[in-house]
Amino acid sequence: MTAPETTVLSFVRHAHSPYVPNAERTRGLSRRGRRDAARVTAHLADVADVVVTSPYERARATVEGVADAADVPLVVDEDLRERELTDDHVEDFDSAVEHLWANPTASHPGGESHAEAQSRGVAAIERLVEAYPNRHVVVGTHGTLMALVLNAYDSRYGYEFWTGLTMPDVYEATFVNGEFAGVARTWVPADDEQPAADD
Repeated sequence: MTAPETTVLSFVRHAHSPYVPNAERTRGLSRRGRRDAARVTAHLADVADVVVTSPYERARATVEGVADAADVPLVVDEDLRERELTDDHVEDFDSAVEHLWANPTASHPGGESHAEAQSRGVAAIERLVEAYPNRHVVVGTHGTLMALVLNAYDSRYGYEFWTGLTMPDVYEATFVNGEFAGVARTWVPADDEQPAADD
């Protein structure tokens, strides 16, 4: 009897990054974020077979140390980028995001709907599961996209889950023969890590 193919994905929500207007792709980590990225490296370096990351600097900077420490490839995947909220400044971020969770096909001017972001995120994950059978893949990404992807497999991962994520955070999803088999949090936050429900 053939053994099942199992792929494990450790989704890493990026470490703390100070908000900078119009710098979604380039804003990096804060001092605290760099410290926590080192903890992410210690947490995942022993299990990583490959690291795949969003192109956004804050996500890449959170997981690139894992690739270096484990001496494994670091691959950039554009489809792991954060959901594009809008092409302009939002006065009330929390209300704007809550509206999208309640209305998945809605979008703000110049932005993506949650349905659109979820679709591309799930497509990226399915490619990884197919490409890396029996491997442990570290996935550097963002809070909203991670929540949307997990929500596609299990509806319990929705708005309330998103609001409780910390920066960083790590959730491990298991796929057996290409099918989602479950997810569990593996990150233990430091005492000063509080839920940080921003992008």
